[in-house]
Amino acid sequence: MTAIKHALQRDIFTPNDERLLSIVNVCKAGKKKRNCFLCATVTTERPVQVNVVKVKKSDKGDFYKRQTAWALRDLAVVDAKDAVKESPEFDLHFDKVYKWVASSAVEKNTFISCIWKLNQRYLRKKIDFINVSSQLLEESVPSGENQSVAGGDEEAVDEYQELNAREEQDIEIMMEGCEYAISNAEAFAERLSRELQVLDGANIQSIMASEKQVNILMKLLDEALKEVDQIELKLSSYEEMLQSVKEQMDQISESNHLIHLSNTNNVKLLSEIEFLVNHMDLAKGHIKALQEGDLTSSRGIEACTNAADALLQCMNVALRPGHDMLQAVKQQQQRFSDLREQFARRLASHLNSVFVQQGHDQSSTLVQHSVELTLPNHHPFHRDLLRYAKLMEWLKNTDYAKYEGLTKNYMDYLSRLYEREIKDFFEVAKIKMTGTTREGKKFATLPRKESAVKQETESLHGSSGKLTGSTSSLNKLSVQSSGNRRSQSSSLLDMGNMSASDLDVADRTKFDKIFEQVLSELEPLCLAEQDFISKFFKLQQHQSTSGTATSEAEDTDGGTSSRSHTSGVPQPISSEKDMIRQMMTKIFRCIEPELNNLIALGDKIDSFNSLYMLVKMSHHVWTAQNVDPASFLSTTLGNVLVTVKRNFDKCISNQMKQMDEVKISKKSKVGILPFVAEFEEFAALAESIFKSAERRGDLDKAYIKLIRAVFVSVEKVANESQKTPRDVVMMENFHHIFATLSRLKISCLEAEKKEAKQKYTDHLQSYVIYSLGQPLEKLNHFFEGVEARVAQGVREEEVSYQLAFNKQELRKVIKEYPGKEVKKGLDNLYKKVDKHLCEEENLLQVVWHSMQDEFIRQYKHFEGLIARCYPGSGITMEFTIQDILDYCSSIAQSH
Repeated sequence: MTAIKHALQRDIFTPNDERLLSIVNVCKAGKKKRNCFLCATVTTERPVQVNVVKVKKSDKGDFYKRQTAWALRDLAVVDAKDAVKESPEFDLHFDKVYKWVASSAVEKNTFISCIWKLNQRYLRKKIDFINVSSQLLEESVPSGENQSVAGGDEEAVDEYQELNAREEQDIEIMMEGCEYAISNAEAFAERLSRELQVLDGANIQSIMASEKQVNILMKLLDEALKEVDQIELKLSSYEEMLQSVKEQMDQISESNHLIHLSNTNNVKLLSEIEFLVNHMDLAKGHIKALQEGDLTSSRGIEACTNAADALLQCMNVALRPGHDMLQAVKQQQQRFSDLREQFARRLASHLNSVFVQQGHDQSSTLVQHSVELTLPNHHPFHRDLLRYAKLMEWLKNTDYAKYEGLTKNYMDYLSRLYEREIKDFFEVAKIKMTGTTREGKKFATLPRKESAVKQETESLHGSSGKLTGSTSSLNKLSVQSSGNRRSQSSSLLDMGNMSASDLDVADRTKFDKIFEQVLSELEPLCLAEQDFISKFFKLQQHQSTSGTATSEAEDTDGGTSSRSHTSGVPQPISSEKDMIRQMMTKIFRCIEPELNNLIALGDKIDSFNSLYMLVKMSHHVWTAQNVDPASFLSTTLGNVLVTVKRNFDKCISNQMKQMDEVKISKKSKVGILPFVAEFEEFAALAESIFKSAERRGDLDKAYIKLIRAVFVSVEKVANESQKTPRDVVMMENFHHIFATLSRLKISCLEAEKKEAKQKYTDHLQSYVIYSLGQPLEKLNHFFEGVEARVAQGVREEEVSYQLAFNKQELRKVIKEYPGKEVKKGLDNLYKKVDKHLCEEENLLQVVWHSMQDEFIRQYKHFEGLIARCYPGSGITMEFTIQDILDYCSSIAQSH
């Protein structure tokens, strides 16, 4: 490294009048190791310039070239990376950060030490050194000492002093006088020595010649000493005089200090007294208001509120250190505590009386609401109590036990009051739903079996269902199957043999309006009470909590769901919002059971009411959750919605169950199956109810379940049918299903609609072929034999030469089917079809037209065979296609 240093000094820095002080071999961090050198240099000319130079070895030769130079004053930070652990890495912060890795930690430390010394000497500590060992920095001499800081080379710079112009001129004159000074240095030195001795002698003689002057100077010095002694004596006298003055001034100063200290103490004492008087003195008017203030009038409440706030300020004043040790302060604090306790008791007692009185006053208004489906308005009560809201906040901050007691008493009184009001309200709703009086309502709440028996005795056994067939046997079947379904399931009200279509649409609309009014009355009641509780008891409604609202059960099939039931075990209150919800739960603990009872009654009256309830309840839950997902109203309605959804699922399950249990008569034709008609009724009702509902997905799932069950049950009944052909049962019912789905345009059942149409078409064709059979039986057998011969290889024109199939035999067979006989056969076929089909679906003409087309197709087939196998024979059928059309038309018109 020394050789490199000398080479760099010689080749690079000496030509630029610079001296190299330190060098370090480095490469850039994180890149390929292309080594270079960082050099610390100073200029030989003044003012001294200190630089950091990057030198790189040339790729083509063994010489070095100067690449980059930075002024040391531009260096902001030197980062050694780690002050404890030896590391070769370090950073230099110039205009940007340069990251270097030295060949060794020793070289790095030497270079950083040199930078430190140069910084101390020339830059006055402008550079920041971080992560550098303190031992490394302590080696430097602190700035301010006039010593060298840059090593031996620096010391040489400091010791060298340049000759000035006069010195250079004297040396030149002396050198000119001795031309041999350079060639004969010894002779020149001897001459200089002789001249120096001559000068020394001259100096001594000059000193000796000046002895007289020295004596005169000594006399003057003696006189001066005497004058000094006199001055010292005067100064001593002056000092004694000043000492006495100083003592007097010290006494005056001490006296002034004591006076100032006394004044300062008096000012501080006055400030403390004023502070205590201003902050711990309660006005007499406030004391009187707290002790005797009227808590019934608005003016008295306002005075008590102001007095309570003033008392709270006095009690909460921040006393300075030592105030609590004063006896007067202790007495005042005790007086404030007594006033607070006295007023808190008086306020709590008064509010408890108000709660009790309100309960009695509100109960007196229940009579006028007993016949109307409305809930009493609590706004006047809330308005009166809100006058005490600030006092309740004061009580909450000063005496939480009494505040908590008032909260509990309020919940107890109001829960009993609301329970009476809500139960009477739901009683009226149930009466309006059942259309009975209070005495009649007892019948509505009878057990289901007793209710069914009683209603069965009062119902008209002769009432017919919606499905009335063309014969009495079909009507009998409809009524019988309907009665079986109603008695075996709870999908509709147990009404003996009455079907769902017997329930008037007006009754369902009436139920819908009543249920909507019940929810519409409950919502504002709960919201108003919740708003009052938050304002009166000073609880924040909009505080964020960790609790979440009960989620709606989208696919609840009898499973348990999460509900917040009211229980005797108090739940931990994590926030004021939870406290509001707990208070609401206790006050309105009867709402959820009453709603569930009302829902059970509605489902008992007509299971289709669950559709109305699902739509209404979903809408109200959605509205409540938009306002506050975690509120009492949202949670309660969400719980009730789960019950409604279960009833809806139960209604669907019961309809599917009664499809499986349906029985058909063996003696009468089937017609449109009861559950097919009931699906039509359900779908029409559901579409009208769910027109703009939020829970359309629930209905679509129910549709899919029901329609698949209907398809399966139709095929099952068709297979079991004995009186009516299977194809007729399938054709009529799937035609009815297709017509229903086409009319209602239910988007989720498009695939089922197409399937129903296909099944109807297939079974119509199958029934036509089966019923038509072979109307020209002998003729058909004859031509089957002809086709058999042709299939065996006999040419068609040679068939007439076969003995069994000659022209005479053909004429004999054709004569057996005159037009009269054909018309008679078609007439019998029409009667048979009419007997199979029901009048409700009105498919007779459709089937008859299809049979006509099939018969004409067979006729054309026979004519084609005659033309091909018996050409030129002139043999034709004894009736034409026009005759067939006339026969079919006249038969259809005659019936």
